[in-house]
Amino acid sequence: SRGLQALVNYTWSHAIDEVSEESIIGVPDELLVQVSQIERGSADFDVRHSFTGAVTYDIPAPTQAAVAKAVLGNWSVDSIVRARSGAPINLTVTTVVQGKFFSSRPDLVLGEPIWISDPSVPAGKRLNPAAFDTTSPFAQMRAGTLGRNSFRGLGISQVDFSLRRRFTLTERTSLQFRTDFFNIFNHPNFANVDTEFGSPSFGQALDMLGRSLGSGGVSGGLNPLFQIGGPRSIQFALKIVF
Repeated sequence: SRGLQALVNYTWSHAIDEVSEESIIGVPDELLVQVSQIERGSADFDVRHSFTGAVTYDIPAPTQAAVAKAVLGNWSVDSIVRARSGAPINLTVTTVVQGKFFSSRPDLVLGEPIWISDPSVPAGKRLNPAAFDTTSPFAQMRAGTLGRNSFRGLGISQVDFSLRRRFTLTERTSLQFRTDFFNIFNHPNFANVDTEFGSPSFGQALDMLGRSLGSGGVSGGLNPLFQIGGPRSIQFALKIVF
C-alpha cells in the first residue's frame, strides 16, 4: 500500500527424538531400547520460537520541484528482523570407571539456577557449575537426572537494513545501486557455551555464532560473512535490471 510492503512470520515448533545424529557408534543392540527411553527429548536442532519480519518502502519523491525530484526520487529502504530462541544444550561427562569409559549426564541440583549473571563473560551470563552434580552418577554407575537437551542456550536476534536507489536508463532498463547493512546495530550473537566440566571456561560462550557455523570453502560449514550471527558488515551492490 502506497509503496509499503511488510511480512511478519512467527513459528512455534517442537522437534522430539532419541538421537539427532545419523548413527550411534559403540552402543550394543541390547541397550538400544534402554538408550531410546533415556535419550528421548528435544532434538538438537529444535528451535522453539522463531520470528521473522521484513519491510520494504519506496520513499515518495517531491512532485513539484524538478531538482528535488531528481535528487530525492526513486529511493527505497528494506529491513529484515530475525529473532529466535536458543538451541538445546546437552551436558555429558565421560570418565574412566574400573578401566572402562563411562559417559553420563550429571544430576540436576534442585534449587540452584542453571544460568547465573556474570558481566565479565560474553553474553553477560554463564552456566552455574553448582547446578550440576557430576559425582553421584559415576559412583553409582547410573544415568544422571538431567535429561537430554533439557535446557536452552543463548538466543539470536539481528536486524539487517538496505538503502537503494533506481536510475532509469531506458524504458526497459534501469540501474540499481544499493548499500546493505548486515547486523546494523552490531548486536552480539553467541554460539552455544562450553559444556566441558572442569574446564575454566565451562558454561561460557567461546565464539560468535557466525564463526561457529563453519569457515566455508574447503574447510566445510557456512561462510561466516554471509550468515546470521556475525559482527556488523556493509556491502555495496550495483546491478542492471532489465
